[in-house]
Amino acid sequence: MVQVRRRRNDEVSQRVSTLELFYDLVFVFAITQVSHFLLEHLTWAGAGEATIILLAVWWSWNYTTWTTNELDTESIPVRLLLLSLMLVSLLMSVAIPDAFGEHALLFAASYVAIQVGRHVFLAFAAAQRGTIERERAGRILIWFVAAGVLWVAGALVEGPARIVLWLAALAVDYAAPLVLYWVPGRPRLAGATWEVGTGHFAERFGLFIILALGESIVLTGATTSEFDLTTVRIVAFVMAFLASAAIWWLYFTSVARLGEHYLRVSEDRTTLARDGYTFLHAVFTAGIILSAVGDELVIAHPTEVLPPSELVALAAGPAMYLFALTLFGYRLTGVLSKRKLFATLACIVVGFAGLFLPALAAAGLLVMVLVAVIWSNYLMASRSGARGEAFSVEQLEAEDATR
Repeated sequence: MVQVRRRRNDEVSQRVSTLELFYDLVFVFAITQVSHFLLEHLTWAGAGEATIILLAVWWSWNYTTWTTNELDTESIPVRLLLLSLMLVSLLMSVAIPDAFGEHALLFAASYVAIQVGRHVFLAFAAAQRGTIERERAGRILIWFVAAGVLWVAGALVEGPARIVLWLAALAVDYAAPLVLYWVPGRPRLAGATWEVGTGHFAERFGLFIILALGESIVLTGATTSEFDLTTVRIVAFVMAFLASAAIWWLYFTSVARLGEHYLRVSEDRTTLARDGYTFLHAVFTAGIILSAVGDELVIAHPTEVLPPSELVALAAGPAMYLFALTLFGYRLTGVLSKRKLFATLACIVVGFAGLFLPALAAAGLLVMVLVAVIWSNYLMASRSGARGEAFSVEQLEAEDATR
């Protein structure tokens, strides 16, 4: 069998490869498609449909990342696999605007082909008979086939039945790692069955955050260029940039380094990777997408009071992102950050205040909340350093904030 797995003692093999970066380009397009879908369907029903689409897109990228964490992307078979997944992911992305209409079958079939095809390779081409690698890949494959039946069935019906079947499919998909891919009649697997290369793993998820932020920059830039560049619109554009910069700052001065550190020292690395990255990073991504949509609305209507549905999008983005930060820190350390909880609530308050304020004013208040969280990290670093306390999460956050 051709060697397709990473050598864990090879530091070079743990770096993110150019092929993985190339693969990610499809998901820049996919995230853009989700953002545009939400903008065109800014209702509760539309938000629900956009959530289903995003969860499918995220799940396809996430599992490929777990796969490349254990495979050698310099191997020709693995390269061919990723390029094939890239092509099918592009087809899935093309179908997003009409995923609940005429292109439902293309969307669902592409998603199922990605998940099933990848794990057929992982079970039968990348693992030998009788190995634990084949056992775990085979179990994941069984769950993907079960969910795939629901995805395709949903694409073949219309209306509420499609929503119900696709929600059931997502329930199967997202429940699988929680039960460690339990299959009746087979011994249960332990979290230690999977190996997580911490540096590569954390970097891949950080790059997806960069990808989502890049989409928000593109969306705000493209939107601004469609209008007359008045002073107020330029200010709205600056506010949108500052919001994106604050989101970047908060992630890469706390989440990125904290996550890698705790993955490295955790006794149950697989479960921590599942909870903190596989699940919670979907919330980070949703918050960034909502923030981008909110920025677009502010740029388009800076002096107007936004209707409630648009205000929800504007305030929910930063609120969801800060809540994800709170949950991530709690999952790593068991300590709940009151500062981030208060900031999350502050974003919600700003949303209500936006019923009486111009969109630009509401956006400015949200940026102030994000900057306040950054500044509080900086202050905590200064105080912790002055007291000479031992290593702590807050010190690590704030140490980075001062760099």
